[in-house]
Order: sequence, then structure tokens, then C-alpha cells
Amino acid sequence: MRSNTDMRTSIVPFAVALAIPASAQLDSAFTLSGYAEVYYSYELSNPDNHLRQGPFYSFNRHNEVSLNMGYAKLAYAKNNVRGNLALMAGTYAQYNLAAEPELLRSVFEANVGVKLSKTRELWIDAGIMPSHIGFESAIGADSWNVTRSLLAENSPYYEAGLKLGYTSRNAKWYAAGMMLNGWQRIARPEGNNTPAFGTQLTFKPSDKLMVNWSTFVGNEMPDSVSQMRYFSNLYAQLQITEGFGLTAGFDYGMQEASTGDSSSMWMSPVLIPRFQLSERSWVAGRWELYQDADGVIVGSTGTPNGFNTMGYSINFDRRIGDNVLWRIEARALNSQDKIFADDKGGDSPSNVFFTTSLSIRFP
Repeated sequence: MRSNTDMRTSIVPFAVALAIPASAQLDSAFTLSGYAEVYYSYELSNPDNHLRQGPFYSFNRHNEVSLNMGYAKLAYAKNNVRGNLALMAGTYAQYNLAAEPELLRSVFEANVGVKLSKTRELWIDAGIMPSHIGFESAIGADSWNVTRSLLAENSPYYEAGLKLGYTSRNAKWYAAGMMLNGWQRIARPEGNNTPAFGTQLTFKPSDKLMVNWSTFVGNEMPDSVSQMRYFSNLYAQLQITEGFGLTAGFDYGMQEASTGDSSSMWMSPVLIPRFQLSERSWVAGRWELYQDADGVIVGSTGTPNGFNTMGYSINFDRRIGDNVLWRIEARALNSQDKIFADDKGGDSPSNVFFTTSLSIRFP
């Protein structure tokens, strides 16, 4: 059950940020922007606690109108310095940052960057930043599907630490290395003093093709029971024709067992085609598979095969004006074991739900 106190705590800083007048006279180096997405999701199993089943942190409230995520952002960029401060509210922040210190759960971004070269695009950034992993973010309007894939929901949306990044002169290559506080962590777990590390390599030869490979290495346990996690995310986005695009991604991860003589693995391929029907309308589909037999990421299911789930979805998008997007999606998950509940309280291998959302971006 949600805590009214927690909700007030997350909404207050967001409301304060929105109180900044949009017409305020800011220096040209500053940019003020915002985003909000409201949604309604209905799961056929009709859970009484209004919380959708499965490892979801976005669009996860059932049979109620909710704010998934809204933020107000102030960005600064001038000469060799840049920075971002964004405060947020919504069910995404409530559930995805539940393990963070209370005062940090409303922070979407808080980072500063310095350019290290006068002639090259070499930057060092520090603070709370969007994750370097994956092709889906917490901002729904930037994703091809309404709800996030299992792959995205179970890998970092954000990270905290240092990042050294370089963009080539022709802007076709981007490479970065990170020293991080952990796997989607602002604050490290108690007893953990080991930094984590990440890499990112992006190749974009044209506007029609982009390939990205990101990695993560780190220990998510106290130092006394070190269990190293190794993770790789590879994806490509192709604009095959003017009206047809395709995203293909693959996650693979391993984590050492506490004994150190074995390891657990998880994997997730995903395929997302998108068709443009008109200047303001799109339709997209999704096929995905998520296998985490030992529950390293998803958690234990208590069943023989663990979380071994295939998913399908189809969504329709309609842009209303230049900055408003309406979307609707049907989605089904089918697992090898009966890990879901049905509407009668029994066990079921499948889960079906429908989601619609309305988002606005400003300016």
C-alpha cells in the first residue's frame, strides 16, 4: 500500500520546481523544460492491491489514473561547462527509487560536466545521470512502446558516479568509461566500498543506423561476500525505410555465487518494429524473452524454471499537436511456470494487461 507521506515527500520538490515561472528571464545559457505522462493500466487478473504483477517499475499501477513520471528540468551549457538539475514525481520515482535515501528519490538528474579539451569533444561528467545502458528511458514519449520492456525494467534507468566521454570529430563514434556507485544506485549498500565500472561504445554512421554496446562490472553485495556482476547490453536501431524502423537488443549477465565456485546468468533478447501510418500516427509491436532462472535480477519465483517469460505487445500512437502524445497498448506475458495469479486467485502462466497514456512535453 502506498504511503501518503512518501507521496507528499516526492511531490513537494516537483511542485516547487514547477513554480518557477516559464516566462522567467533566464540567461541564454540556461534552458527550462518539463515533461509529464499520465496513464491508466488494467490487468485482467484484477489485483486488489492495484499493483500490477511482474518485475515492473513503470506504468505499474492497476485500474487507477496515475502519473508515471513528471519532471521539471533546468539545464546549463556555456563554453566548457554544462550541468543539469531535474526533479520528478510519479509512480516511476516511487517504485524505482524506493531503495534510495528519502531525500534523493525525487532527483531525476543532478550532474555537472567540464570539457577537458579546447579542440576535441572530451568531457568529464559527475553526479546523477541517465544510465548508459539500453535504448529505453524513463521518459515514455522517447520510447517506441507505451510500457517498458522486461529488458529495460530490469537494468539501470539511472546511475551515479563519474563519466569520461569522447565524441569523434565526425560525430559517428562515441566512447565513454564510468566509475559508478553500483547497479542503479545513488547510495551504495551498507558494507559495500567497491566501485563499479561501465563502458559504452556507440557507432552512428548515418541517421538510419545506430549500434550501441554497453557494459557493467561491479559487486552488489557487502565486501565480505563479494559477488561480482558482469553485464553486457547490445542493441541496434535501423530506419529501414522512411516509414519503417526496427530495434533489436540483447542483454546478457552473469553474477558469481556466494561460494565463488559457480555463477548464475540471465539473458533477454527483444525485437521492436515500428511503422509510421501518417504524419502523426504510428503503430509498434514487440517480442521479448526474459530468462532469469536463479532470480538474480527478478527475484526468486519458487518454481522449477524461475522467471522464464516471453512477451508480446502492440501499441498505437497519435500525436495531438506538437507536444502532446496519446498512446494505447495491449500486452501479454507467458511464462514457462505458473508464476502469475489469475482473477480467481489461482496460479497462471500468463498475464494480460492494457495501458493508455497521455504525455506532454514543454516547451
